[in-house]
Amino acid sequence: MMRKVTNEMLAWARAQIHCQFHASENWIALPPSDGSKHDVQAENETVFIPNRGEQSQCILSTPPKILFCDLQMDPRESKSYSYCETLPIDSPPSFWGQSVKYVYKLTIGCQHVNSPIKLLRVPFRVLVLHGLKDYQFPQDEAVAPSNPFLEEEEGGLKKDSHLVDLVTELLMVATSRHSLHLYNISNTRGKVGTFCIFKTVYKIREDVIGTFNFLEGDIPCLQFSVSLQMEESIREEFQRRRGQPISFSTHTRHQEACLHTAQSSFSLPILLGSTPGFTTNIVSLKWRLHFKFVTSGELAGICLVHGSQSEAVTWTGVEQIEVDTFSWDLPIKVLPTNPILASYVSQFSSTNSITI
Repeated sequence: MMRKVTNEMLAWARAQIHCQFHASENWIALPPSDGSKHDVQAENETVFIPNRGEQSQCILSTPPKILFCDLQMDPRESKSYSYCETLPIDSPPSFWGQSVKYVYKLTIGCQHVNSPIKLLRVPFRVLVLHGLKDYQFPQDEAVAPSNPFLEEEEGGLKKDSHLVDLVTELLMVATSRHSLHLYNISNTRGKVGTFCIFKTVYKIREDVIGTFNFLEGDIPCLQFSVSLQMEESIREEFQRRRGQPISFSTHTRHQEACLHTAQSSFSLPILLGSTPGFTTNIVSLKWRLHFKFVTSGELAGICLVHGSQSEAVTWTGVEQIEVDTFSWDLPIKVLPTNPILASYVSQFSSTNSITI
């Protein structure tokens, strides 16, 4: 017996972007939420609520957009739809920290006729460039930044292209300024040396490069380390405990033994998955270089010589030596990477599907 294959009827499909905020109870004390709100989706599964079942708080939600209504499809037939949305310019970036998390998701809801809604959530990453909100955009599109090697586009595509060019230009101007920054490294016993860095504003995917000169030092430096750290601080009114310490996380680190070394350098990459600095009403994220130096006040007797002049000379380190350790922090700024580079790197093959 042959079974007749019938057409499928889909009632509708909608798409919406939302940002979920999660706060760690060990670090943050949030005001009590309004418990009077009732999740109607728990009883009625025909209502489109993109963040249904999420344990965190939804702090941003774009208006839902309809992809189609009353769609009838034949067996093995396929259709495609495009979705475009603009996020508010003051939105927080994607961030997964120790105290808070900001997670963006694109939720697509689809409903079969007389059936519950099926949801598909696709996470994605958002980068935010601070200062863009206060920038005075050109009123005349003719003077707006544009790429002369690309064909002119119409409508929103043209404006989006101008916005990408503008962000690229602002990032290039902010991170291309080079000026010599010299710092004297010293402790209570005297000067250890000098540190040189040519800029303190970087983009994600750049390398932080610095050099040391120990020839000008009065006391020997035995070892140094440089760490690229992220500083996550919570505003005082949201702290779980008064005087709560700031949390730090190390991304890259360089360590080197430098006894009898005249000059040295380091290069720390800012990884593509890093979050640029930002500030919200709850948390502030900053970047710094954290230095640690191990010095000794015993300039003589560092190495001992055994044997006579006619025999081989053997250098032996001393068994014990008195050392001092001190640290120093240098704040830096980390901005998003070039949006063209970010979009190019993010073009990896992925598949997300739901069964209706």
